Amino acid sequence: MTETITSRPVRTGPPATPALGGLGLFTVLLAAALPLVDFFIVNVALPTIGADLSASEAVLELVVAGYGVAYAVLLVLGGRLGDLFGRRRLFLGGMAAFGLTSLACGLAPDAWSLVTARAAQGASAAAMLPQVLATIQATTSGPRRAKAMGLYGATAGLSMVAGQILGGVLVAADIAGTGWRSVFLVNVPVVLVGLFLAARAVPETRSARPEPVDVPGTFLLAASILTLLVPLTEGRAAGWPLWTWLSLAAFPFAAAAFFAVERRADRAGRTPLVPPSLFAIVSLRRGLLLMVPFSIGFSGFMFVIAVALQQGAGLGPVAAGLALAPLAVVFFFFSLAGPRLVARYGTRVVPAGAALQGVGLALMTLAAWRSWPDLGLVELLPGAAVAGAGQALQLPVIMRVVLSEVPAVRAGVGSGVMVTTQQSSLALGVATLGTLFLSLVPGMGMRDALVTTLLIQLAGVALTGLLSLRLPRTIA
Repeated sequence: MTETITSRPVRTGPPATPALGGLGLFTVLLAAALPLVDFFIVNVALPTIGADLSASEAVLELVVAGYGVAYAVLLVLGGRLGDLFGRRRLFLGGMAAFGLTSLACGLAPDAWSLVTARAAQGASAAAMLPQVLATIQATTSGPRRAKAMGLYGATAGLSMVAGQILGGVLVAADIAGTGWRSVFLVNVPVVLVGLFLAARAVPETRSARPEPVDVPGTFLLAASILTLLVPLTEGRAAGWPLWTWLSLAAFPFAAAAFFAVERRADRAGRTPLVPPSLFAIVSLRRGLLLMVPFSIGFSGFMFVIAVALQQGAGLGPVAAGLALAPLAVVFFFFSLAGPRLVARYGTRVVPAGAALQGVGLALMTLAAWRSWPDLGLVELLPGAAVAGAGQALQLPVIMRVVLSEVPAVRAGVGSGVMVTTQQSSLALGVATLGTLFLSLVPGMGMRDALVTTLLIQLAGVALTGLLSLRLPRTIA
């Protein structure tokens, strides 16, 4: 009797990367929301924090800036470490650290302890967030990736508005007498749920060719961001001392040194922190250029409107937060329609969104001019709704464009570069438009300062619309 042996095909090559399921996508999007919510959640809580901790205006600005600067400085490094050691590992570690530092913020006994904890919270976010986009890039493709990236963009935009609304609600609710501390303590149970889900639903991925950490590039990138953002954020409140001007003067030299070191490493075949060759990708380069004015305007508006509604119009934290609820609701629904519109019209959706945002911003400017100081939900509703629709047609699409042609092996680096650009621009928006608004208030009054700042932002929206005309017509 002859025994028949059936041969089985032998699998060669690296093992297939596990796909990201629905629960895994929900988990990484939850993690993506946390850092952005926390960037904006303190805007309406700052007056209460200042009163409770006897904090000066300069220290309160550090509560915002310490988080934003630490976050921006370390994002690209976080993406590189995920490529090197495993994205799931960095994701879990970063999320756990984010929960612990949020707890430290909520329990801070004084203002400087809060500033320190906020900086540590920003560093934790920088370890966690780049892994979200890199995991999506590495575990999805085709329509599934397009859908996941659309949801990521929608989550990012909604989180920025929802953070401000949630901050107002939590401060007013004064849960168990925690007051402003609840805006940080609320992260703890969310992180615990996220860790539980991530351990079961987020697959491990890493770069097939992991690149070692570029130490000179890391230090020079940090120096570039710090010399620009810190003096712009602290300068006005500190009275523009000499160190702020020296720091701003050092910025172009630090940036030039960073670019020279990275280009030399790239040409020598080494692995720079931000490979200049990455910017040869037209979609990435043009998308990042577009993200800068969009993010500056977004964060600047959110900060300025929070201050104007509370200190000028006399609204409480809940009313000030809820005044932006129409923007958040409309943003959510229009972002869901975005992928279908992009499939039909391509990236021409972006300039259409810029036009809508401009109309909405003009309506809010008119409302501020005519209704001041009786400015609130009803007066801002038409403009906020139209602006929310316009923003929803821009941000998710821009993010898809930036990463559409980045190779999978450089997913972590590409994600880190995009999120660093976004976060630096968000911090720059608060530092520039926020500083301008607060500087104009003593001489012009709150209403005229608000109108002037909104008109400047309107010019930024026009710039975004013009730049968007240079995007590739279709998304790869």
